[in-house]
This record gives sequence, C-alpha cells and structure tokens, in this order.
Amino acid sequence: MSGTDKDLQCRELIAKAVCGRGHRFSQATHTIVPAHTPSTILGCWIINNNFSAEKVGESIVVSGKYDVNLWYSYEGNTQTEVSKETVRYSVDVPLSYFDSNCRGDLEILCQCIEQPKCCRAEIEGSSVRVRVEQEYSVEVVGETKVCVVVCNSCDDDYDKDDFSDDFSDSSDEFEHFDSSSLLNDLD
Repeated sequence: MSGTDKDLQCRELIAKAVCGRGHRFSQATHTIVPAHTPSTILGCWIINNNFSAEKVGESIVVSGKYDVNLWYSYEGNTQTEVSKETVRYSVDVPLSYFDSNCRGDLEILCQCIEQPKCCRAEIEGSSVRVRVEQEYSVEVVGETKVCVVVCNSCDDDYDKDDFSDDFSDSSDEFEHFDSSSLLNDLD
C-alpha cells in the first residue's frame, strides 16, 4: 500500500444484523377441570406447543397455545382417564439490548429454549392446578449501517509476497516450551 491517508476512504454498507436480544423464563398456573373429581394425579404432560412472536413497544410478545394432558384416577382410584385441554398463553420478553437505529422491516427470531413442561400438579376440590414452566430467547434482525475503511488502489500496491515471511510456520520455536511455568505465574 502507498501508506498515505488520502488513499483511504470510508464507505457505509447496509447489512442485516441482530439489532436486539431478549430472554425470558416464564411460569404460569392453569386450572383444569376434568370430567370426574380426581382422586390421584397419575401424570401431566404439555404437548403441541405452537407459538409466534411480534414486537410490541419495547419488548417482544410471544403468543401461543399448547395442550395440557392430565392423567388422573377417580372413584377411589378404581378408574382412570386423560383430560385434554388446550391453553392459550402470552409471554412478554423484554429486550436487554435494542439498537433503535436499525431500519427496514424487522424480523423477529424466536426460539423456545425450554419447551413448556408441567413442574407441579395439585388437586383442589374437583379441579387441578397445573404449574407450567417455559423459556424463550428472541432476536430482532434489521438493516443497519456498517462503516468500513477502503483503499482506492489496493490491487496496485498490495503484494501478497510481502507478508509471506510474517506467518512462517516454525515449530522449532516451541519445542522447549514449558507450560508449567505459566501455571506457576497464575498462582
């Protein structure tokens, strides 16, 4: 390179980049009313989780639904049945980082880090209270400007052979290297 500052220029590139991030662990309690008064809860599973995310104000709202399958016994533990109920939910995910300078159509990427699962189910009279845990991570992708330094005459002045000696592989330099001395320095 010629080494003069007048050959250097700044250019702005428009690129898609992550402009915001957020993360949320959520717990919710649902009341399930089975067809019969339960005697014992034999199991509870959350399946068929479907969700979507959109930016609302300064946060991302994850909305969806899942099925709660409750296996229980009734009539003095002589009969069993599975009660299925579809539950709708909404989780507000605050953005820990958001660059308000991003522009264009924002794309919201949402990932379910921990699928909804039942962490507790308790009988309360003729109904069952089910506590569900789930975790989401979101990213906001938009267009942003990136400033880079460019050179007008890189092809003329740059010779690849000039740098070949700087990166030579010489394993002889490290033959007598003792890593234990580094550990002693850390103590």
